[in-house]
Amino acid sequence: MSSSYTDHELKQYFSNTTYRHNSGYRGPQGDGAPDGSQTSRFKGYRAFLWRKLGDERKVQAAMAVSVLAAVALVGALGVVIYFTVLMGTGRTPSVDAIENPNLNLATVAYTSDGEELARYGRQNRSWVTKEEISPHVINALVATEDHRFRGHWGIDMKGIAAALADVVRKQDLRGASTITQQLARNLYNNQIGFEFSLSRKLKEMLTAIQLERRYTKDEILVMYLNTVPFRNNAYGIEAAARTYFSKPALELDVKESAVLVGMLQANTYYDPVRNPGNSQRRRNVVMGQMVNHGLLDVAYLEEHRDDPVETAFRGSDVTDSFAPYFAEHVRLWLNDWSKRSGIDVYAEGLVVYTTIDSRVQQRAQEAVAEQMKGLQAVVDYEWSRRSSYHLGQVTSVYEKQEDYEPFAYFWESQETSVNGFIRETAAFKKLRNENIGAEDALRMLKQDEAFIDSLRAEKTRLEAGLLALDPKTGYVKAWVGGRDLKVDRYDHISIAKRQPGSTFKPFVYTAAIDNGFPPSYTLRDSLFRYEDPYTGQIWSPHNSGSGVTGEWMTLAEGLARSLNTISGQLILQIDPSTAAFYARRMGIESELDEVPALALGTSDVTLLEMGAAYSTLANGGLYYGPTVVTRIEDRAGNVLYETTPAPREAISEETAFTVVDMMRDVVTQSYGTGIRIRNQFGLTGYDFAGKTGTTQNSADGWFMLMHPDLVVGSWVGFNDRRVTFRSNWWGQGAHNALFLVGDFMRRLDAEPDLRPDPRKRFPTPSDFTAPEYDPNDDPERELLERTRRRSSDDRVGW
Repeated sequence: MSSSYTDHELKQYFSNTTYRHNSGYRGPQGDGAPDGSQTSRFKGYRAFLWRKLGDERKVQAAMAVSVLAAVALVGALGVVIYFTVLMGTGRTPSVDAIENPNLNLATVAYTSDGEELARYGRQNRSWVTKEEISPHVINALVATEDHRFRGHWGIDMKGIAAALADVVRKQDLRGASTITQQLARNLYNNQIGFEFSLSRKLKEMLTAIQLERRYTKDEILVMYLNTVPFRNNAYGIEAAARTYFSKPALELDVKESAVLVGMLQANTYYDPVRNPGNSQRRRNVVMGQMVNHGLLDVAYLEEHRDDPVETAFRGSDVTDSFAPYFAEHVRLWLNDWSKRSGIDVYAEGLVVYTTIDSRVQQRAQEAVAEQMKGLQAVVDYEWSRRSSYHLGQVTSVYEKQEDYEPFAYFWESQETSVNGFIRETAAFKKLRNENIGAEDALRMLKQDEAFIDSLRAEKTRLEAGLLALDPKTGYVKAWVGGRDLKVDRYDHISIAKRQPGSTFKPFVYTAAIDNGFPPSYTLRDSLFRYEDPYTGQIWSPHNSGSGVTGEWMTLAEGLARSLNTISGQLILQIDPSTAAFYARRMGIESELDEVPALALGTSDVTLLEMGAAYSTLANGGLYYGPTVVTRIEDRAGNVLYETTPAPREAISEETAFTVVDMMRDVVTQSYGTGIRIRNQFGLTGYDFAGKTGTTQNSADGWFMLMHPDLVVGSWVGFNDRRVTFRSNWWGQGAHNALFLVGDFMRRLDAEPDLRPDPRKRFPTPSDFTAPEYDPNDDPERELLERTRRRSSDDRVGW
């Protein structure tokens, strides 16, 4: 049979590869071949009529009748819209609502170096302009969802007619909604409704017409792309781009744009994270539509058809932030600010600028993850067996151990503690509420293997906190509140309060120095007994690890060696209330028990308080409150809040420098408890001062390190104080918390742009002369003189 194609059609077919690819031609005598079949001349509804009628004149007549029917349908549709919607079948959005749509916009927080920290909103949505959206997104959307978008007035009558034809021919109900109609649903779901009905569809159409009358086509596209919902609480193209590809919408390439537009048909089924195979197929369909409508070269589709879908997922929950504990702390801070300001941070689309540096934070996260992996191996192994002999002084030895059950010996030997763990669980309380006896409930839960495994994992997980502050401003630069917020939401920087141990001692020494005690003042390293005159309680502190030497020690040496006997005698001479007073001035806000044992850090404090107080020493006696937010702007860029750091002079510059100079020995002298900062981590080129801390039974390990540019503090321990390190050696802050700080600082040291300035030195007060002390002087006379000086009026701000 001869071909029925015209000369023009044949010329276009052989000269245009795009036309040939889309024509359906499969070769001679194949499906769709130009073999003389009249059906190949017709498409769509005309082809359907030809197959049914088999006569071209009948087809033309049927088409004419169909056109008249379509016109009648449009007229009838208009009448139905008028009477159904306007005459009382349902309310449509008001003119004011159409001209001023009310949208919830998420607040976005950024780091000091411009990285996105987190989003806070009931709907994760950020509004972007057309210039901030990749043109590939717009092309993919129009080609796939509404290729006649530029030509219709909100309702696509051709699309409706085609949909009706499908119903007649195939009993196939398919959508014919335009982008404008979909926008109407996105904006006014409450007014238009959700039910599957003619009334809802008509209200949607009428609203679409109203939108077309008030907005340009570009404005409708932008509104649609900013309101369309995706999965994972992402609303709008900007939130979706950042959620699935960790980039702004402007930077989306063709494939990424096609993936997101493809999701609009079925968010879950085509989700690229949950269903990458489905997403790939749908992406190719979208790119095929772009080819069909001249918006993409067919060669690109063929080249990338088999490419897998690659995502860089990052959800909007704070647990998905690269600094989750800090992001959560900022959220809580914003909640308080919202109450004071009356501004809804979850709907107003604010921009929040924070103090954290993403690069410094990343190094802190890496250090904590690496060191805690080793320290967890230490406690897992040491508590797995009866022998308490530790294998060595490096964590790598423990990480290499195999074939042991972590904490097996603890669970076997610490029955009282284990029973206490079980009795405190919700499962135990539930059984008791069911009138099951305590012992029976305990026995039942001990036999529940899954329950015991979960409880053991919770109780034996070693936790940590690491904080870095700029002492000159109080700005937080890094905040690692724990190992994993998804596992443990308990922030070990701002929420957890633990005994600081010997890291509290510098406040005692500060009080002494400011009241006339020189660093050279000596006390004997010996045991003593103190009886409280009111309670009769006996207090007799012992040194950790080593015994007493009986030798006379200067205050500087006693602090560097962290001798409890020296600190205990010193607090008795200055009075516990005086030590507590200085600690509060320097930044400690938690309640302190004003008893002699305070010298050994027996009152619970937070790591954030400790960091702020140590910053007071590093900053020459000036206290800055810890700051996490520097500025808040509304969506138009108007400044709603801006911090103005204002220092408070807490102690004199001379006192601060004297104490810092004493604390240099902690990390420089061979007998200093923090010497590993230099000899293990190789940080020898800095002016450092610091202090280690360990509490009773090795429940808490602390290390605080000061530099003129940066103060870093860390804590290591278990959430439940009944679980501790097994060996005294690994239980010391010098051998656990110090490792986190040392690793962190070593990582910063490797990057010149991030490390503290090695040339910086703690500021020396002008005309400063270190006070001297002659031990041959009469002690009682010296004590009276110091008492007189304590009451003098030269104390800062008192």
